[in-house]
Amino acid sequence: MNPKKTKNYFLLILFLLSFQISFAQQNWKEITSVKDLYHSYPGTVKGIFDHINLDLEGLEKVKAATTKGDWVLAANELLAYYKVSDNGMGLRRTLPEISSQTVAEADTILKNVFTIQNVKGKVPLLDNGHRDWYYKGPNNDKEWAWLSNRHSQLSNVMGAYFKTGNPKYAEYMDLFLRDFILASMPYPAEKRSESIWRGLEVAARVKTWSRVFYGMLDSEYISPATRLLILSSLPDHAHYNRNFHGGNNWLTMEISSLATVVAYFPEYKASEEWMDYAVDTMVESMRGQVYPDGVQTELSSHYHNVSMVSFELFKTLCDEAGRELPEYFNQTIEDMYWYIARAIRPDGHRILNNDGDRGSDRAIILSASEKYNHPEWAYLASNGSQGVKPEEGPSYLIPWAGQLISRSGYDSMAHWSFFDIGPWGSGHQHNDKLHLSVTAYGKDFLVDAGRYAYTGEVANKFRPYALSSKGHNLVLIDGKVQKPGPKLAETAVESQAVKITGDYDFASSSFGEYFDLEGQANHNRSLFYVRGEFWVVVDRISTDQPRSISTLWHWHPDAEVKRIGQSLVGGYDEGSLEVMPLGNAKFDIQMIKGQEEPEIQGWYSSEYNLYEPNVASIYTSEIADSSTFVWLLIPTPGNGDRVMTRAKIVGENEKGITIEVNRKGAKWELTIPFTDSKTIKFQKR
Repeated sequence: MNPKKTKNYFLLILFLLSFQISFAQQNWKEITSVKDLYHSYPGTVKGIFDHINLDLEGLEKVKAATTKGDWVLAANELLAYYKVSDNGMGLRRTLPEISSQTVAEADTILKNVFTIQNVKGKVPLLDNGHRDWYYKGPNNDKEWAWLSNRHSQLSNVMGAYFKTGNPKYAEYMDLFLRDFILASMPYPAEKRSESIWRGLEVAARVKTWSRVFYGMLDSEYISPATRLLILSSLPDHAHYNRNFHGGNNWLTMEISSLATVVAYFPEYKASEEWMDYAVDTMVESMRGQVYPDGVQTELSSHYHNVSMVSFELFKTLCDEAGRELPEYFNQTIEDMYWYIARAIRPDGHRILNNDGDRGSDRAIILSASEKYNHPEWAYLASNGSQGVKPEEGPSYLIPWAGQLISRSGYDSMAHWSFFDIGPWGSGHQHNDKLHLSVTAYGKDFLVDAGRYAYTGEVANKFRPYALSSKGHNLVLIDGKVQKPGPKLAETAVESQAVKITGDYDFASSSFGEYFDLEGQANHNRSLFYVRGEFWVVVDRISTDQPRSISTLWHWHPDAEVKRIGQSLVGGYDEGSLEVMPLGNAKFDIQMIKGQEEPEIQGWYSSEYNLYEPNVASIYTSEIADSSTFVWLLIPTPGNGDRVMTRAKIVGENEKGITIEVNRKGAKWELTIPFTDSKTIKFQKR
């Protein structure tokens, strides 16, 4: 044949193949059968069998078809195998009766309107009909794109399908998955940080897809093509989590995803190697990221729970796969539950600290109490209405995390406080050592500013404030904020720094590293809680030169804050909290709410992407040399008249300070040390 004609013929063939692939990709919605998928994406179908161990029992027909090169038959036989296999029995569900009922939230998702971290956005469609999986939401926030690619939308729509039996929800799931998997090809096989191929999104999808694959296994609405696309993509997801996972809480999520593939799809050739790696990596990671007191080292209540749930899921998956874990692993999961049970607020919500949200832990603690046979957890989470009263408590020191949780009792109206005397944290940290949060009568009074957002417009505006000491109940020295502290604790809190008795709680620590501060200065804070009565905060400022000292108290947005002389009172119908300075210091008192200029101040974020103004009360005083400031925090139930409290400083030396408090006919004389709990004196008359 003429070489020129040969070249032209070859180019024609390439053009036709290119046109065929382009046409198939433009009409991807019509790819529903195995034959359709093979015709449009033959390499994808063939590639599935490169990952399958065809010598496993039950796959004989599949192997025979591949030997003949009949890839359509092989794919159909593989799908038939999964229907009768013993895989994922705990994920399989009985299909609902068909109906036309609807669920409003799911109907919104069907319009491609997704709500991600409290922000609603409509995902646009591209010219080829695919959704824009790189869309960053209305605030141009890459976090929005990342989280939308975790496919929690599928879980919501699947829930609506099983609730109503309406086929439109199942059909949406089918098209959603086919859309995404085809649009995400080819797998890059390298570490990425863009919207689709990032570790956390990869990990989350595996867990969601597994529930869909087995939960909808008998459904006619999930097409054979979509099922095969899932099977073709899961090895890529496993490869990513195996080779490109992160550390800390990222690792727990990504490695538990790897184990998910093994537990529910053991037919993949690499399953045994994946599970060996997963077990070794997860156990080693647990040793590195969980303190002996059961707290995840990032010291964020939110990410503690993320890691705990992932560790627990991993144990479940190992049980499913018949792999035994060391006793240390199982015990550490229980220790992590012990922590959140001891730290829970009387209203069932968790600590709001570092990058966390003020979410409720009540349901998961009650469930874990039954699962692990710890009735004490149920007592803590239910205000004593369930379970068995703990032998220790109601206050707890979390010694490696450096957290003192103080309570008056276990009832729903109890006093509760969180005092941070620990390390900075291994991730998601705020510069907030010595911060104090206070709750009473089922209401928050003194609060942490929260986390706002990580990227996008909200983050650009509020993120520096969230990270800074200025968003916390701390002391600023010459207006300067804390530097990062040590990431990890090398030892537990020293015993002399904390004391818990039936009458009171005490804890003390200090911090002395500030950005751009001239000279040397140190802030030592001692907290003394008289059980059921009041808190005393003692701030000792050691300095080599005159300073301006600003003490910040941030109030919950719902508290009505009033100034009475030098005191501030935040109130609700259920009760109030008074912040009363003691001594002779002269203060300039500012009440700032919702300020944006010259800097952000007076804002609160209870959850990611939610924020609102709150009152930040700032007491500023000028000092010539080292000085001590004392604050009495007085809770009072109900919305009646303010209960008169008289208090004064009666003595001070290099070891501590002595105060006298008269309230409701009782008198306390307290010697509160700066550091050593052995010098505490407590007398009530």
